[in-house]
Amino acid sequence: MSLPAYPGGAGRVGCARMGVPFTPYPWESFVTTDLTVPDRTRSDVTPIQRRTLGLLFGTQIIGGIGVTIGIAVGALLAARIAGTAVAGLTQSAAVVGAALLAIPITRIMNGHGRRPGLVVAYLVGAVGAVLVVLAAVTRIVPLLFLGSLLFGGGTAANLQARYAAVDLAEPARRGRQLALIVWATTIGAVAAPNFAALADTVTGGWGLPPLAGPFAFSTAAFVLAAGVLFVLLRPDPLLTARRRAAGEAAVATPPVVDPVTTGPSAGGLPEVGPATSPGPVARRGAGMRVAWQVVRDRPAARLGVAAVAVGHAVMVAVMSMTPVHLGESHGDADVLRVVGIVLSLHIAGMYALAPLVGWLADRLGRPAVILGGVGLLLAACAVAGTAGHHTPLLSVGLVLLGLGWSGTMVGGSTLLSESVPAAVRPSVQGFSDLTMGLAGASAAAVSGFVMRAAGYPVLTLLAAIVVVPLVALALRWGPGRAPDREDDTCG
Repeated sequence: MSLPAYPGGAGRVGCARMGVPFTPYPWESFVTTDLTVPDRTRSDVTPIQRRTLGLLFGTQIIGGIGVTIGIAVGALLAARIAGTAVAGLTQSAAVVGAALLAIPITRIMNGHGRRPGLVVAYLVGAVGAVLVVLAAVTRIVPLLFLGSLLFGGGTAANLQARYAAVDLAEPARRGRQLALIVWATTIGAVAAPNFAALADTVTGGWGLPPLAGPFAFSTAAFVLAAGVLFVLLRPDPLLTARRRAAGEAAVATPPVVDPVTTGPSAGGLPEVGPATSPGPVARRGAGMRVAWQVVRDRPAARLGVAAVAVGHAVMVAVMSMTPVHLGESHGDADVLRVVGIVLSLHIAGMYALAPLVGWLADRLGRPAVILGGVGLLLAACAVAGTAGHHTPLLSVGLVLLGLGWSGTMVGGSTLLSESVPAAVRPSVQGFSDLTMGLAGASAAAVSGFVMRAAGYPVLTLLAAIVVVPLVALALRWGPGRAPDREDDTCG
C-alpha cells in the first residue's frame, strides 16, 4: 500500500496530519475481511486483535523452543569444533544474523504486512539450523558461522512478533499485550534447554555427532511456526491498523476550501485546497534512514531504542559465556544437565514475569520500568561476578539478569511502538532490532575474548559499566513523562 512519508525535521507530527489514502495491493484481498476497511471502530478490531494475540502466543511457544534449544548448546558446539574464543564469535554470528535480517524482514512487513515477514524469518532460521547440523558433521568452521548467522532468523521472528501484538492494541493495554507475547516464549524456552540432552540422545541414533541434535529439533520448530502463521494469521494486523488509521485521519482532516485559489470543480463540488493535499509518498517499505530520522526527532523513541539495545547487550554478554564458565567446573557427563537448569532459570527470569512487567509499564510508566530493569541488571552482574563456581549463586545472578532484560525490553519496546507513526512503525521497530542485534553481537564477540583473557568476573564488571549511561538517559527523560498523545491514533 502507498505509505505517507515521514516529514523529517523538528516537531511532532501526528498520523492524522500526515495521512494519505492507502491504496491496497491487488493481492491483499485474500488477507482482508470486512473488518479491515478504514471506517471501522475499536469494537470491530477487537476480535481481530484477540485472534492475533492467540496465534502469536502459540507460535512464540514453538519458536521459543527452536531458538532456545540451539542457544543452550551453540557455544559448547562451537567450542568443541574451533575453541573457546570462537564460541563467542558463533554466538555473535547468530545475534548479527537476527540484527541484519531485521532490515529485509521489516521491509517485507512495510510493504506486505506482518505475516509474510514473520514466515520468511522463521524459514531462514530453519535453513540456518540445517547448516549448523552439517557443520557439526563436517567440522567446517565457515559453515558453522553461516549457519549461525541464518539461525538468527528464528530470533528475528520472535522479536518482531512482540510488535505485531500492539498494532491493534488499545493505548492503555499496550504494555500488557506486548508483554504477553514476550511471556509466551517462557513455555517453550524454559523447557527447551532441558530437552537438549534428549535431542542429542535421539539424534545420536541417526549418526549425528554430539550437540548437533538440538539444531535438528530447531529446524522442525521453525518450519512448524512458519506454517501456522502462513495459514492462520489473517487478516494481517499491521494492514488492518493502517487502514483504520487512514480512516481516522480522513475523519479528522476534512477537505479545506481556499476561496481565493480554488473554485467549483467540474462536478460542481468545491476543490480541495492545499491544506489537504497529500504529502510525498514514501517508498513501499521505508528504509533505515527514514527510521533513524524518526528516532532522532523523538526523545521517547530514542530512550526506547537505547533501553532495548543496552539491556540486550548486557544480557547476551553474560549469558552467552555462562555455559563455558560452567563447563570449567563440570565434566562432560553432567555439563548439559547443569547448563540446562541454569539457563532454564535465566529464561524464566526473562519471560515468566513479563505480564507483571507489562502491567507495571501501563501503570507506572515505561521509563520507570526501564529504570527498574537497569537496577536489576546491575545487581545481576554483581551476583554472577562474585559467585565463582557456586552454581546456586550463579543461578540467582542469571535470574536477576533475565528480570533486568525483561524490564528494559518490555518498557523500551512499548515506549518505542507508541512514540512513532503507524506509517513508519515497522521500519523504526526494525531499526531498533538492528541496533539491539549489533549491540548484542558486539557484546557476544568481545565476551569470548574477555572470558579467555581475564575470566568471568571481569566480564560481568565490564557488562555493568555498559549499563550506567542508560541510567542518565532514563532519568533525563523522566519516569512520569508520557509520549506524544498524537501518536496514539496510529493504530
